[in-house]
Amino acid sequence: MLKDKIVLITGASSGIGASCAKLFAEAGAKLILAARRFDRLQALATQLQQDFHTETHLLELDVRDRSQVESQLQSLPPNWANIEILINNAGLSRGLDKLYEGSIEDWEEMIDANLKGLLYVTRSIVPGMVQRGSGHVVNIGSIAGRQAYPGGNVYCASKAGVRAISEGLKQDLLGTPVRVTEIEPGLVETEFSIVRFHGDGDRAGKVYEGLTPLTPDDVADVVLFCATRPPHVNISEVLLVPTDQANATLVSRRS
Repeated sequence: MLKDKIVLITGASSGIGASCAKLFAEAGAKLILAARRFDRLQALATQLQQDFHTETHLLELDVRDRSQVESQLQSLPPNWANIEILINNAGLSRGLDKLYEGSIEDWEEMIDANLKGLLYVTRSIVPGMVQRGSGHVVNIGSIAGRQAYPGGNVYCASKAGVRAISEGLKQDLLGTPVRVTEIEPGLVETEFSIVRFHGDGDRAGKVYEGLTPLTPDDVADVVLFCATRPPHVNISEVLLVPTDQANATLVSRRS
């Protein structure tokens, strides 16, 4: 079903993005992998070629940079231009401060990546999907977009925005065959918390202490499932949490 289809994954150098790359490669897709850390993309592409003989096109891309997004995505080689599936995965969280004590630089980084970056990429890719009459946009949101939690203020707002953008895009695409899905994971053990705490590994580790979080592969598996439904089926939204998590704030930890 995915054989030779072109899939663009942002934030592909690690975590959920890298796991999506592996599962879609295994399914036979051709991959455009985009991220800021180009050395990691190169290592991933080499591994995918060895394991699955996957064709890849690599983009050193910061989704926050509008001119970079537009120039790179609108000048793809002709054999890479017809993107069938867009996985908007790039995003981050910074800090866990009270709003009135928060870092404005952290706020801007989250809003620029999680909202504006997603919009820039989507704006560049979806017109081609509409024109060709085929395509699927998968936005990686978060359980944080459903419910704010202490210290999560701006991150939660950015992910609530992803949810609203996903709903709005689906409405705007009504009458076309282009599908839109939002995946909303709960606790997933990736570099997410290390990034949030500016490299503090000890503090990051405590986020997952005493419970079994989701893995990036768990999320990628759901993305793959949504992308491989029959063309008339659109899975609009999936809330995906570990068994040890009930909502954004309620988790069960074993001592």
